[in-house]
Amino acid sequence: MPEGEKLPFTSHLEELRKRLITCFIAIGVGFCICYGFKELLFEILMKPLLAAMPPEGKLVYTGLPEAFFTYLKVALLAGILLAIPVIMYQFWMFIAPGLYNKERKWVLPIVFLSSMFFVGGALFGYYVVFPFGFKFFMGFASDAIRPLPSVKEYFGFSAKLLFAFGIVFELPLFITFLAKLGIVDVDFLRKKRKYAILVFFAGSAILTPPDVITQIMMSGPLMILYEVSIVGAKIFGKKKKNKDIEETDKKDEKQNAG
Repeated sequence: MPEGEKLPFTSHLEELRKRLITCFIAIGVGFCICYGFKELLFEILMKPLLAAMPPEGKLVYTGLPEAFFTYLKVALLAGILLAIPVIMYQFWMFIAPGLYNKERKWVLPIVFLSSMFFVGGALFGYYVVFPFGFKFFMGFASDAIRPLPSVKEYFGFSAKLLFAFGIVFELPLFITFLAKLGIVDVDFLRKKRKYAILVFFAGSAILTPPDVITQIMMSGPLMILYEVSIVGAKIFGKKKKNKDIEETDKKDEKQNAG
């Protein structure tokens, strides 16, 4: 599509439909691959909890089909993680037509980095947050109270946290991309730092369980990632002079089009 040319709304919907279908196919293929390893994958997912439980501790299931459907969900979760590069590519390619040609060259590096950041966030949640969080929860056990987590409950809890950490770790890349487009700059990010911290704690309270430990373990890295975003915006963001020149070019394009 020529630069500056606008597509009708129906074309955007058709493009979105094609991108979503591709994402679903990629997830389906990932699910089929991971289903053959569903028991192994769930054992890996359970390790942080079992390590925090007493030696005789086990997970239970209270409904007959609960274990079966949990295995299906585990395979689906692993399939989504396996399809993350395809999903990220489709997302950024859907946005690409609205960018200038010189900005589109960043799409493939962003796809690679966004996939790495998402997986890195999920691994951070698994290896760092899970052990501390589960140890905190198991600390309430006593002679009168014995923890008996169900496989369904644990999967929902862990999947929510893995996706939450995967998404929040996209923050530096997203803000740097906005800075590259000239939407935000370093001064803006520094001035809004205190509001960003408030949003981080509020978002952590929503995305994590209602305890201080896991909320801090999400909001803490978010604050660090925000500072990394400022550095990224400073390095890759548009300089004020270049930004003014581009705004002038845009005005000239509008006048010529009129």
